Amino acid sequence: MRRDGTKEEALLWIELKGRRLGGYHFVRQFPIGPDIVDFCCRKRKLIVEVDGSQHADSGRDRRRDEYLRDHGWSTLRVWNEDVLRRRTAVCDTILAAPDGRLSESVSAADLRFTFAGSRP
Repeated sequence: MRRDGTKEEALLWIELKGRRLGGYHFVRQFPIGPDIVDFCCRKRKLIVEVDGSQHADSGRDRRRDEYLRDHGWSTLRVWNEDVLRRRTAVCDTILAAPDGRLSESVSAADLRFTFAGSRP
């Protein structure tokens, strides 16, 4: 586990902590299987990863997302630059997942969402 996250993670944590985003409870640096995820909403089995450009085409990240999906977790990857410049849009996108408005896998230039299926 990292002691200090990135500046972008700290900025996003301001939005997620204390149930500020839609009343959902998120935690930081949560261990799941062999990895530690940046943020997760355990009740909705949603992981949020804040990544730099080195993760854009990462085969390791794709395999990790598939492992997590196979264990019932949906993973949303957003980019550092978007957290810095478009934090409201990032929060709207994050909120769409537990609200059920983001319910299929998406791979786009500005995010990647691996959907694990129906949630309780």
